[in-house]
Amino acid sequence: MDFAFHFYNTLAETGILMALTRILGPLEAPPVILCVGSDLAVGDSLGPVTGTMLKADPAFGGFVYGTLKTPVTAKEAGHLGEFLRRTHPKSKVIAVDAAVGEPSDVGLIKVFEGPLRPGSGAGKKLGRVGDVSVLGIVAPKSAFSYALLNLTRLNVVYAMAELISGALAGYGEHLSFLPK
Repeated sequence: MDFAFHFYNTLAETGILMALTRILGPLEAPPVILCVGSDLAVGDSLGPVTGTMLKADPAFGGFVYGTLKTPVTAKEAGHLGEFLRRTHPKSKVIAVDAAVGEPSDVGLIKVFEGPLRPGSGAGKKLGRVGDVSVLGIVAPKSAFSYALLNLTRLNVVYAMAELISGALAGYGEHLSFLPK
């Protein structure tokens, strides 16, 4: 099941939280959040900005990989799957990344069950990662998608990151971790 919320929607953060709860349910271990992207292009920085906000939030009780200080690029993310499984064997991995899409979809935050394929918007064929994916559509898809990521407004990326990190912090804070 896929969920989508526009970042202008005042209930978007609650919707993202509810979508994560519906997809993942109660967790047996703290979640792992993999925030994919780079700070070299504003449009690609959604993941690292989200990760930085999440790490600074005392309410979040999970693990964060990918921040502005230590970004995880699409190429690196494809190789992290096995590492995350070994390091956090009972944790669910929630992957966060920026995406390009239809012009009418710009501004949407999509949440869906299943792994993320980092770099696919740039035509890269890299490994999949995550149990749940959270994508923020920051620019329209075109032959010049990479150039458009450099023209993306920081305000859009920042607002999306606030919503996503708030929902993830709420998810990590309110769910009980049940022993097996």
